[in-house]
Amino acid sequence: MTRQPDAPRHVVASGSEADTVVRRLARDGWVVREGFALTGSAWDVTTERLVLHGRITDRDTLQLAVLAAARGAGIVAVCDADSTMGRALIDDLSRLGTVQLGAGGPNAVPVEAGEAVAELVPEQRALLDRLAAGDTIAAAAAAEFLSLRTANRRIAEARALFGVRTTREAVLAYLRQRRTPD
Repeated sequence: MTRQPDAPRHVVASGSEADTVVRRLARDGWVVREGFALTGSAWDVTTERLVLHGRITDRDTLQLAVLAAARGAGIVAVCDADSTMGRALIDDLSRLGTVQLGAGGPNAVPVEAGEAVAELVPEQRALLDRLAAGDTIAAAAAAEFLSLRTANRRIAEARALFGVRTTREAVLAYLRQRRTPD
């Protein structure tokens, strides 16, 4: 019996990012469908290689997306990861497995909770803490006595470690993983 690959779980900020992820998953053989409602009678849809996508606008849609993921469907959800609903979605999906924030690249490696935070150097942690507190990269660099170039390089390394494209996504991943108990 061959093991089915884990269903992809993506939370993206825009429809264009969702389109990028959906196209990539379709090329990889996933069956893509808009909306999060599963109408089939079978509980486990893992073998169908189904990916559902859409915008999370309310609690009901959020619950449908999480239920579909629990039943084995892949999810590509458009939602502001900074919002209360976005954080709830990411937390719920994280309980099922790895969640990729943003479109990422084809070579992006999703990081399991806690792994990336342990690999950060102290400079990266300090920069991410300051960015999470609202500092700009330039202000965080100055406060940590780093050149702007070094700060940008450390943050780029952190983005690669978390498997995300943007600094905002790296800060969110850092905050979420930092809270995760070992």
